[in-house]
Order: sequence, then C-alpha cells, then structure tokens
Amino acid sequence: MFKIVLIVLTSLLCCSTVRAQQPYYLQQCPRDEQYINECLRDSGNKLVHFLRQGIPELEIYEIEPVDIDEIGIALGSGPDGYRALFRNIQAFGVSNMTVTNVRSDLESLQFQMTCEIPRIKVRAQYRSSGVLILVKASGAGEYWGEYEGVKAKIYFKAQPHEGQDGRTYLTTEMVKMDFNVKDIQMGVDNIANGNAVIQAALNLFINSNAQELLKEMKPALRTKLTLVIRNFMDRIFTKIPLDQWINLN
Repeated sequence: MFKIVLIVLTSLLCCSTVRAQQPYYLQQCPRDEQYINECLRDSGNKLVHFLRQGIPELEIYEIEPVDIDEIGIALGSGPDGYRALFRNIQAFGVSNMTVTNVRSDLESLQFQMTCEIPRIKVRAQYRSSGVLILVKASGAGEYWGEYEGVKAKIYFKAQPHEGQDGRTYLTTEMVKMDFNVKDIQMGVDNIANGNAVIQAALNLFINSNAQELLKEMKPALRTKLTLVIRNFMDRIFTKIPLDQWINLN
C-alpha cells in the first residue's frame, strides 16, 4: 500500500514539474501593471526570434513566405476603368518583425501591439484590364514590390477557455490591424503579349504613384492580413496556455 501511495505522489510531482516548466521560446510575464507591457514586448520578440528558426514543439517549421490567395483593385469607372487581380501572393521579410510597443488590459484580455518591419518583398501573378492614364494596361504577368519601413498596429481581444488538460487557453474574439509604408518600389515583369515600351510606361506610372496604388489596395490587403494574423494567433494560442504567457499567481 505504501509503495502505491509513493508511486502516485511521485507521478503527481512529476506532472507538476512538467506543467510548471517554462518553454525556451517564451518569457513568462508578471501581472504587475508597472512591468507587464514591457515584458510582453520582450516576450513577443523572443517568440519571433525562435519562430524564424521554427518551433517543432508548436508544429511550426517555417513562417515564410506569408501566403495570400488574391487581392483585387479598381481605379476609375466605365469600360476603360483599370481593374487588376493579384494572385498567389508571397511576402518575404515579415519574420524580421520587431515588437516596439505593447498595451494590455488583463481584465478584459485586450491587447495592442505596434510592430516594425524593415523590408517586405512581395511577388505575385497579376491580370489586369483597362487604361492607366493613357496607357492600355490589359494583360497578365508578374508583379513585384518592395516595401520599406513598414509599421503595423494590431489590436486583438481574446476569450479564455479551459483546455482538456485543465489549463486556461485563449482564442481570438476580435482582431483589427492597420499599417503604413515609408517607401515603396513596385512594378510588373514578363507581360504576356506585351512589349518593352508598354511595360516601361506601366512601371514608370506604377512607381510614380506607388503610395496611391497602395492606398487603393489597402482595404483588401488589410482584410486579408487580418485573417492571416488571426489564424496564426489562434494556432499559437492553441498550443500555449495562458499561464506560460502570464504568471497568474
């Protein structure tokens, strides 16, 4: 009987040790309002650092490229209005993100993060129709873009729930984001059935009006990115219990 009790107690102690072990890729933060925002910022940057290399324990082996299925834009109206559809969008450089600021409300589980990314390179397939200024822009080809000095602000509200292991986990209830870009270079290559003169004219117009074109793309891009961010957050939250993010004692 004594041996059975000893085995049970040993098992409980081992389980408690495993539960209390903090993962190497995350820094646990105190509830103290004076320190938590700074700590969550540092913890977020620690997580991003290890995500670049992949974290097998979270079943994450690579986070780039960031894939977006498609984005459409429309400039002008009528039969000559410009329409473009970008597909198979791949973004590189997002993993070089730095979390620069965090604001949190633990009672309502609301968080706001400010992030900076030095450069994002984008590649996509595009198809367009209509006229850009005086240039006939109908055709298809390859789109490229380089976005420098990207700043993003992400707000999310989470809901707690009990996992099968009895610990508390989070799921996102709401996610919002916005971003701006300091400098943009973009253009098109390999236009089907096109010629070098048309391609050069298009690229001149695109680069001269890059911020305006981004402004037109932004609503659709923001919607797609918000979905990507939400899905990624839920993927992380499913694996990491709340007590590994924040010391609840």
